[in-house]
Amino acid sequence: MDYGDSVQKVLLRKIGKAEQDLLQLKLDYCRFVFGLTHRARVTANGQTWLVRSVDVESMTYTEDGDFTKPVVTGIPEGDDASSETVTLGASWQLEPAR
Repeated sequence: MDYGDSVQKVLLRKIGKAEQDLLQLKLDYCRFVFGLTHRARVTANGQTWLVRSVDVESMTYTEDGDFTKPVVTGIPEGDDASSETVTLGASWQLEPAR
């Protein structure tokens, strides 16, 4: 293995670690700023949903330097047995905890 290959492998590992750290930071942002957690309840399309996943890649910077809401997918509240998730987009509102 020559020096160039060695440097490439080290840099690829560092890039992978940085990408994982960024993903975790965006998930933390969603949790603390938007109140989103796995199984959070949101209102979208006139219905209440349980969040199943959060697409942090859909978040973009606003003009003031904040992030936009992420696209979420969920199932209708009360339908825990359903494995069919629905993409709700970013036009959702967090439901208060019960």
